[in-house]
Amino acid sequence: MAERLADDPPAPQGQPTPAEATAHRLRTREGKARYARRKATLKTVCGIIKQVLGLRQFLLRGLRAVQGEWTLVYPGWNLKRLFALKG
Repeated sequence: MAERLADDPPAPQGQPTPAEATAHRLRTREGKARYARRKATLKTVCGIIKQVLGLRQFLLRGLRAVQGEWTLVYPGWNLKRLFALKG
């Protein structure tokens, strides 16, 4: 409890590495709040898509190809939900 109410830790001295800078941001109040918020945004939908649609891995390689594949998967999930809710 005392840790949650404590002040933010001081910033690293000098030129911190990217890992050190990220670790510091996550130890601040704002960083903790933002990190906690990520649990409620997209993680649930991705888990459902993995389980229900069986999308365990992407079939294509490369960022653009995966983005294109996701562009097809996500609307497909929305249509499936739409028809399920419509009855």
